[in-house]
Amino acid sequence: MSHHESSPFVEPAYGRRALGDVVPAVAHALGTDVLPAPSGLVLPEAPAYVVFLVDGLGSRLLQRYAASAPYLASLAASSLAGSEPGTAGVPSTTATSLTSLGTGLTPGTHGLVGFTSRVPGTDRLLNALFWDKSVDPLEWQPHPTAFSKLTDAGVRVDVVNKREFDRSGLTIAAQRGAGYIGADRIGERIAGAVTGSTHRPSLTYLYDGDLDWTGHKYGVDSPQWLQQLAAIDAETVQLREALPDEVRLVVVADHGMVDSTPATRIDIDKHAELRDGVVLLGGEARFRHLYCADGAASSVAGCWAELLGDRAEVLTREAAIARGWFGPVTELVLPRLGDVVVAARGELAMFSSKDFNYEMSLVGLHGSLTPDEMLIPILVG
Repeated sequence: MSHHESSPFVEPAYGRRALGDVVPAVAHALGTDVLPAPSGLVLPEAPAYVVFLVDGLGSRLLQRYAASAPYLASLAASSLAGSEPGTAGVPSTTATSLTSLGTGLTPGTHGLVGFTSRVPGTDRLLNALFWDKSVDPLEWQPHPTAFSKLTDAGVRVDVVNKREFDRSGLTIAAQRGAGYIGADRIGERIAGAVTGSTHRPSLTYLYDGDLDWTGHKYGVDSPQWLQQLAAIDAETVQLREALPDEVRLVVVADHGMVDSTPATRIDIDKHAELRDGVVLLGGEARFRHLYCADGAASSVAGCWAELLGDRAEVLTREAAIARGWFGPVTELVLPRLGDVVVAARGELAMFSSKDFNYEMSLVGLHGSLTPDEMLIPILVG
């Protein structure tokens, strides 16, 4: 039996201790109340904060492989922010999570509801990481970001990230209102964080995507991933040592990861009945949005539920919203959600060789609500 088999889903802790609550908690620690305080996350007061997001570093993974990350594990053991992990939002995927972090909003409000989701009124998908020039990020995500609200309140906010992400659709949707410090290498990133943190009061946000990339390619149970985790641990030590003592460092993640094996994979296109009534297939392998023909949602849900059994949770859009998976859902965002959503349990991966062939080469995956995917560290150093 694997790590994952029978774990119950982790529901998102919106407003209490979810990823979208980190920046509001930082705002309060900096002495401003322009964002509503989360009920389950209090951070120590400081004149400046650096938030370091390690893509793919689930809380469960950090526990399991603590020997490869002694510094991060030591932060997890000391409880400045409380020792309890936080949660990602739903789906537990990068574009959704990064937007929750930068806006302080839930996915049902900020509207980045998956890796791919339907552009309403079309039969096209928006890929939220690569974006689509025909979709205006300011229309897709019209709300002021948490970063911009802090900037307006007199807090200096900087994003330190790869130059290629500057002014990307996702960056505009999730992080507009902040300054941008282009940094492609670890040395540049750490120097950029130190520069940002010289301002008072300030929040400097730092991103590292290498662990997630390595997990997708090789799996989290691989020597490559463990070496990358050790490198991230060393980077975090360097970052802490480079920052002034009075600057607080918070290490978070956007989601964890589970490894899929050939035995736990299905190819939707080998089961013709799974396509019946489905106009457009979205989401990703662990969390599918199914966009259905008029009136077909309940029969689609029934068919998928029958075929997948206890390997997945199959819900109509209304049922998923009622579960609180996306937080409050606005009229604008509603049609972006699948008429049916399918969240994988265990290690199930729902591939489509026709629509998402590239996903079939991935080992590590995320997007669903298992503890390995949903629980994220909130570590204060």
